[in-house]
Formats: sequence, structure tokens, C-alpha cells
Amino acid sequence: MKEQLSELKQRALAAVASASDIKALEDVKVAFLGKKGELTVVLKQMGTLSAEERPVMGAFANEVRGEFEAAFSQKLTALKADEITSRLETEKVDITLPGERQKLGSRHPLNIVLEEVKEIFTAMGYTVAYGPEVEETKYVFDMLNTFEGHPARDEQDTFYIDDSTVLRTQTSSVQIRTMLEHKPPIAIISPGRVYRCDEVDATHSPIFHQCEGLVVDKGITFGDLKGTLETFFKRLYGDEIRLRFRPHHFPYTEPSAEVDLSCFKCGGKGCSFCKGEGWIEMLGCGMVHPQVLINCGIDPDEYTGFAFGMGIERITMMRYEIDDMRLLYENDMRFLKQF
Repeated sequence: MKEQLSELKQRALAAVASASDIKALEDVKVAFLGKKGELTVVLKQMGTLSAEERPVMGAFANEVRGEFEAAFSQKLTALKADEITSRLETEKVDITLPGERQKLGSRHPLNIVLEEVKEIFTAMGYTVAYGPEVEETKYVFDMLNTFEGHPARDEQDTFYIDDSTVLRTQTSSVQIRTMLEHKPPIAIISPGRVYRCDEVDATHSPIFHQCEGLVVDKGITFGDLKGTLETFFKRLYGDEIRLRFRPHHFPYTEPSAEVDLSCFKCGGKGCSFCKGEGWIEMLGCGMVHPQVLINCGIDPDEYTGFAFGMGIERITMMRYEIDDMRLLYENDMRFLKQF
């Protein structure tokens, strides 16, 4: 057995010395010291030796193992050093070359304008309120005087989840939830995504953003509404902007009005941007209908309020003179990097 172990040692040391890379060296170790390796096979024959030979052969076998492991460790260190040297040669980096300039992103124009809208209103004492986008019809329609049979509830206009659940068509539902949860005085804006069954074109999208406002307190008048909107739009667009209020009808406000802004490009003289009218329709507003207050447990004889709602896309398009809403959603960097 001693001759067998000596011959095995010579072959193992030669195999270690000739290994060209770390994987080949690991294969040599497995071949000689693995569970089915040659040294393991020889050691299994120890049981056939006499009691006197067994300790002698055991000591010699350990010596063979020790020499192999020492040679293996030395060779592994050398191969790792060679690998590092090779990588340093092949993966050189010229640190004198100029680095690649990192591209910096920017805020989306919708977010730029929305943040400015929130900043203006919070400076006027409003708080920002949010609510669910998947909403119950009682908050979107019923409590806002929009009962069964109203055109706004038609499936052509509204995305229905089931008979009592919809994707909200306006953030007025947040106003209702606020009036149910808090007693006056109330002064909030409610920005967020809304959904309607509109075909995609230059001025429509099935998903867009609204910012609605609500004030409820004692002695609130239509004059407060006008003053609020004039202050807001002059802060947003400049002191030269003019507002025009036109009578309108909304089921949740009485009286109601549509608000137009003087054209930004022509100052009201008429141009292609405003289609020759000198005015651009911007939002709807009005005094909160007494029945809506009653629905929310607020006494209309003691409290009055006003509400308004505007599309963030429309405000943004007017702000930057964008003529196609689709540009805001297409993620075209040639467009977005302008902001």
C-alpha cells in the first residue's frame, strides 16, 4: 500500500503543478480528495491491514494528504495572482479620459403646474385632501344631486366597476367625504386622477387630472368665489389676466358659472389660439347647493359655501401653449426635456 500511496502522491503533485487555471485545479482536488477520489479509495483498504501496519500506513497517508494540500494551496494562490494580473492588463481604464456626463431628469409639466397650484392655494389657507379613485356612486353622484337618469351617469361617460362602484369622474367625491368627516369651516382643494369614457384626441383623454376646491363657512358669498379665483389665476398667469363668469348649470351648485380667461396670446383681441373669441374656457364653479349641504349634515341656513373644479391638463396646456394633450402622456424626451 505504501508504494501505491507514493505513486498516488507523485501523480497528484504533478497534476497540481500542471493545472492551468483555478477550475482545473479544483478538478484535480476533487479527483484525488473527493468522496470518490483516488486517495479516498486507497484509504478504504486500511481495514485489510494488520493491527501493526494500520497506524504506520495511516501516518503516511496523512503525510501524503498534507503535501497535496500544501501544493494545492500554493498553486491556488499563484493562479489567483495571475488572474488579477491578467485582468489588470486587459481591463485597463484610462483615468485621463473625460467621464460620461450623467443625464439629469426633470419634473413633468403636469407636476410642475400641480405643485404651483397647491402652493398658491395652501398660501391662501387651503389644505390638500385626497380620496379613492375607485369610488362608490353615492359619493360621486347621489350626494351631489346627480340622481339616476342624469346624463353624467350614463355608461357612455362613466367607467362602472359594478352598479354601485365607478372610477370617479371628478374629485367632488373628496369634497363630500370631507364634509361628512369634518364640520365647517372647511377650505380644501382635492387634486387627483379622474376617468371618463372619452376618445383620445388633442383635447380629450379617458384619464386626466383635476383639482377641485371647496369652502364652507358662515357668510360665504359668490363674491368670495370670484375673489378667490381672480387671486389664483393672477398668481398663476400674471396680473394682466382677466376673468369672465358666464351663467351655467351644475346639479351640485346654485348659482353656477363657467369661467373664461382672456387669451394669453392676444390679450382678448382674438387669434388662432383662442379661435378668434378672445376668451378661453377654463373651469366650472358655483355656490354649493343647499341640498348638498343637507346631504352632508350641514345646515344651509347657517352655512354657505362655494366650489370649483379645473383640469390640470388644460391649465398646463395654456401655461406652456401646448396644442395637443397627447404630448403630455407620450413620454417623448424631445418634448419633456424642454421643461
